[in-house]
Amino acid sequence: MSVITVGGDEPCGLRERKKARTREALLEAGLRLFTEHGFTETTTQAIAAEADVSQRTLFRYFASKEDIVLAVVDDAEEAFRLQVAARPAAEHPFAALVHAADATWGDLDSRALETHVRLLRLCDGTPRLSAARLQRSATHLRLLAAVIARRTGADARDPRPELLAAAFGSAVHVAVTRCCRLGGTEVEDLLESVRTCLRHLAPALTEPWGGGPAPTGGA
Repeated sequence: MSVITVGGDEPCGLRERKKARTREALLEAGLRLFTEHGFTETTTQAIAAEADVSQRTLFRYFASKEDIVLAVVDDAEEAFRLQVAARPAAEHPFAALVHAADATWGDLDSRALETHVRLLRLCDGTPRLSAARLQRSATHLRLLAAVIARRTGADARDPRPELLAAAFGSAVHVAVTRCCRLGGTEVEDLLESVRTCLRHLAPALTEPWGGGPAPTGGA
């Protein structure tokens, strides 16, 4: 199969692969330097040098240091929405979200998971990043609500897609925050925290609480 060319330049497929490699190099360099030296202390010049590109090239891919970190979140959220859209139409929307979350995490290799955990911890420990992440999450929740509405046929007057997206997003945020606060150090710590919070979300809203703590194990 031939590769499309434009204006006699290099093939589009090759150009896109080069762009993807440059973007990946900048992401890896940024996350590595942020982890080693801190977000505030790391400059875009240092990131560009670490990735062996110019600072001008860096700004063609990312408008700010926050965008470098949040790009990983953006990629994961997009993959999650695709998983939600692909769930069976007859499946309850909440079940679709839970299964899509499991599938999204399950599709990531160990390196990608570790990168995600690292950046989440970075966000949790950096107020500037945490604020940027919360702001970005509003966009992701709006996009997720739109996917839920399309799956269910809900119209614009139906608040349930937005309510479900907000509740689900809040549960995941609580899971990540709890994992960081409780000192979890492994990828599995984060995954278990997410599973636990999602498992208890509906019962916390609809079932009696009783006097003791909620169980942490079981389905």
